Amino acid sequence: MAPSATETTTLPARGSETTTVKLTSNTGPYKELAPIGYERQAEEEGKDGFQAAKYQNYLPTWGNEKYPPLELFEHRDHGLDADRRYPELLPEGVTINDLTPTIGTEISGVQLSKLTDSGKDQLARYVAERKVVAFRDQDFADLPISEALDYGRYFGRLHIHPTSGAPKGHDEVHLVHRGAGDKTANTFFQTRTSSVAWHSDVSYEKQPPGTTFLYILDVPETGGDTLFANQVEAYNRLSPGFQERLHGLKATHSGIEQVNASRAKGGAVRREPVISEHPIVRIHPVTGEKALYVNPQFTRNIVGYKQEESDVLLKFLYDHIAYGADFQARVKWAEKTVVVWDNRVTLHSALVDWKSGQRRHLARIAPQAEVPVEAPFKAD
Repeated sequence: MAPSATETTTLPARGSETTTVKLTSNTGPYKELAPIGYERQAEEEGKDGFQAAKYQNYLPTWGNEKYPPLELFEHRDHGLDADRRYPELLPEGVTINDLTPTIGTEISGVQLSKLTDSGKDQLARYVAERKVVAFRDQDFADLPISEALDYGRYFGRLHIHPTSGAPKGHDEVHLVHRGAGDKTANTFFQTRTSSVAWHSDVSYEKQPPGTTFLYILDVPETGGDTLFANQVEAYNRLSPGFQERLHGLKATHSGIEQVNASRAKGGAVRREPVISEHPIVRIHPVTGEKALYVNPQFTRNIVGYKQEESDVLLKFLYDHIAYGADFQARVKWAEKTVVVWDNRVTLHSALVDWKSGQRRHLARIAPQAEVPVEAPFKAD
């Protein structure tokens, strides 16, 4: 299970300089390190040696908007239409650096915002193959927010996060924001040893995201990297007998704890939480690869198993993924970086490891994909 903060700290709420919101313990293993609120002067003007936020149009707001339950929709992955020679995504002159053999690539020399629809198809396919790709020297953050959303909408219906901060008027953007001078993590680490919290984004939805975009706005000089784990390779490492045992099993994924945590902090609740059942092993619609689909942030129990039985099996899978450094990659953020990953076949975790108080500010666009599907077990 992911760590839970037990201390209380206060910080200005929703940009206010006077009102405070308590960062309290909650009832479930959600990412308690995520603050709600920031100091307006520090972000808009700069303070105590910190510069103002570079992208103030992306500063978070927590409004009172309410959305109805999500309805199912038909999704067809654009990677199915891709030219696998990648002539537009990887033309001559592009620099490609694979971070590991099975997951992670850095690319320079192509501008994502300039890709045609054909190029976007290639992007979806390439990311499905490499699991996570960091594109350097991108202009994505400088686009009008509406244009960035239109870009993401090509890959699927855009997910509106039920609790996170969003730029004013653009609830489809999920913001990751720790303001300048914010050292609330110090309290967390008084009772916890690690900030690692492996998860697949909003896996509790009936149709969780697929091709996902995260782009940097402000970054500490060092620290704040993101870890990624390859759930395909995690599945492949298991013995055939163990793989077969997992096929046919489903697990529940819950968004209740996330909403409870937001309510406890005085944050937004845009949509009531849901619980979904997904196969423990899912198949990718483009590559045909099988991947584990469980994570300690949102997976709760195995359907049909008693609690103790479920806990034992899930703990093994969580430990298998967490200890699998030989099928993980670490992405180091730099200015103008856009990271694109396939949320269906990876887990990730941010690292809260810097102590300088420098701002860490990112924006995520998460197009939803298909309902997770399991294929029958076939031994190699």
